[in-house]
Amino acid sequence: MVVALIIACEVGFWVLLAIGLLLRYVAKMPKASTAVLLCEPLLELVLFVTTVIDLRNGAEPDWKHGLAAVYIGYSAALGHSTIKWVDARVAHRFFGGPPPVKPAKYGAAKTLHEWKTAGRWVLAAVIAIALLQGAIWYVGDDGEIGSLRDWQIKMLFLIGINVAIALSYTLFPKRERSASSVR
Repeated sequence: MVVALIIACEVGFWVLLAIGLLLRYVAKMPKASTAVLLCEPLLELVLFVTTVIDLRNGAEPDWKHGLAAVYIGYSAALGHSTIKWVDARVAHRFFGGPPPVKPAKYGAAKTLHEWKTAGRWVLAAVIAIALLQGAIWYVGDDGEIGSLRDWQIKMLFLIGINVAIALSYTLFPKRERSASSVR
């Protein structure tokens, strides 16, 4: 049931996004569009409550409960930037909006972009780790919590990867190639 709900939440995310963009650009109803897009967090709330109820009803914590926490973390930390990214591209491609702003390719601006991206992923992982820890405390010592701990370790690994990538741009900033080195 939890896996089906995760899939339903993901589909619901894209359906709400499509409805929101249609309301904004086709129906010219920006306030209604904003209202629809603000319903996105309700999907995560439904998933969270369902996961808690599933655990409360005696389900053994397993990979599905961990995946729900990771999905909620991702949606909370990266959902807004995903919506903005899609909105900019839809506006440009179909409705004559300005071209989307591309991230910098070189120098300090590129480094800053990489740290912001890493920050979003770190936030997603921290939210997931906190939800997983809450589930571990909720289940207590009587339950099998190994799969939840495994997800926490995966989230720590995710943090490490993102910090390493951002740090690499700090220590070895990407520089624009000069005309003489392109030959």
